[in-house]
Amino acid sequence: MATENRINFWRRNAKVPGRYPKDTKPKFNNLKSKKASSFHEFARSTNDAWDIDDEEDEDFLGSPAPASSLPSGLHSTSTQNQQQQQQNQVGDTESRTSHRLASPGSDAQNLHDVQEEDADCEHVNGKVVKSNSEAHLNSSSVRSTLQKQQSLPVRPIIPLVARISDQNASGAPPMTVREKSRLDKFKHLLASPNTDLEELRKHSWSGIPREVRPITWRLLSGYLPANKERRELVLKRKREEYFGFIEQYYHSRTDEHYKDTYRQIHIDIPRTNPLIPLFQQPVVQEVFERILFIWAIRHPASGYVQGINDLVTPFFVVFLSEFVTEDVENFEVAALPLDTQRNIEADSFWCMSKLLDGIQDNYTFAQPGIQNKVKALEELVSRIDEDIHNHFKKYEVEYLQFAFRWMNNLLMRELPLRCTIRLWDTYQAEAEGFSHFHLYVCAAFLIEWRKEILSMVDFQGLLMLLQNVPTIHWGNEEVGLLLAEAYRLKYMFADAPSHYKR
Repeated sequence: MATENRINFWRRNAKVPGRYPKDTKPKFNNLKSKKASSFHEFARSTNDAWDIDDEEDEDFLGSPAPASSLPSGLHSTSTQNQQQQQQNQVGDTESRTSHRLASPGSDAQNLHDVQEEDADCEHVNGKVVKSNSEAHLNSSSVRSTLQKQQSLPVRPIIPLVARISDQNASGAPPMTVREKSRLDKFKHLLASPNTDLEELRKHSWSGIPREVRPITWRLLSGYLPANKERRELVLKRKREEYFGFIEQYYHSRTDEHYKDTYRQIHIDIPRTNPLIPLFQQPVVQEVFERILFIWAIRHPASGYVQGINDLVTPFFVVFLSEFVTEDVENFEVAALPLDTQRNIEADSFWCMSKLLDGIQDNYTFAQPGIQNKVKALEELVSRIDEDIHNHFKKYEVEYLQFAFRWMNNLLMRELPLRCTIRLWDTYQAEAEGFSHFHLYVCAAFLIEWRKEILSMVDFQGLLMLLQNVPTIHWGNEEVGLLLAEAYRLKYMFADAPSHYKR
């Protein structure tokens, strides 16, 4: 009965993210003949993927976010169930998915048959897994929450944010003799009266041990001074300053001048890693709303832009890990003392502000920083891998169509959070890591999928691959190789712009 209801739901609802209405199904076999409009047809057929009904947000301005609106443990249970079903069923569907991705969509009727067959499936990193959403529909107490979540696009499941954050994909032990030696070096540097920041950066480039990552990030971001005696005083002053901003400005979130900014933040917060229980806790979402709103009104040149919400999460997880020895992704933040919660919030705000100070032109009007970086990426790829560049030109794939998100979100939508944290270790250590070095990381990331890219022989297949790269099982080892390749590209290209000229 549940299966029948689920199938009927997908068939009778015309406005489902990414699904074509019956009378407007595009004819994919005509994409090649309509050369100038191939991307416009693709965009038009999926332009509802981020739609949210207006009525869902009608009344939130009148009453600020409630202290608690979800039963505790709901998201944790649903995420565990979904991960278990993914493990059980991904093997059955992997071969069928790879066949569909590898074959050009030239027959509209075959495409229709595939859609009917998989109407009740979700796409996760290019793989199809059965949805277990019908299990939640039996509970009337959570119906409205689930209806809102169903209107959002499915993001990849990101398992074990912190528990394997210091392990490789192969499952290597988290602490080896070499790693213990590195940890001792970090502790020695951090214990000195005046920390040598250059030496700290040198050691941090290849990864920071979890135990000292919070204090190291605060130092490398410029939030804390190198002088050890001044650190406590600076922390106290900056934390008080942040909560002074809260008292001064946060009440104005419902004012006419700021209500649109707050509304957009309020909409985006639930989309921030929606399948990780930590970020679905009301107390955590309220923290993120305060951080983003205060940052937005203190930076009127850019204000709040979608994507900035993702940039808070690595700082929040790292500073939370300072007080949590267990699995961070399922930890109840409300169990921490209030002062500890406040300290994590303030530190996350200031470190995120330091990061954004270096890339603010990414978020000003027309986002010129991102436009320039995408153009630079296109030029770089055309010189280091002409085959990929020409393949994109042949199938009319514009770099802006996939690389905009890579620049806007610093690859956070393409990598599991544990990999983002490891990546940011190097970004913090590298001069202009978030602005300049990130370009070479994106180029190395693109080349990583060279074989898969060249095997795709249609526009839609290329876009699906580039927007859903299969990195779910990546760990420190893969990120380390990516960074090494990015460093090689930077070394060969950054100071020699004519090196690859044709």
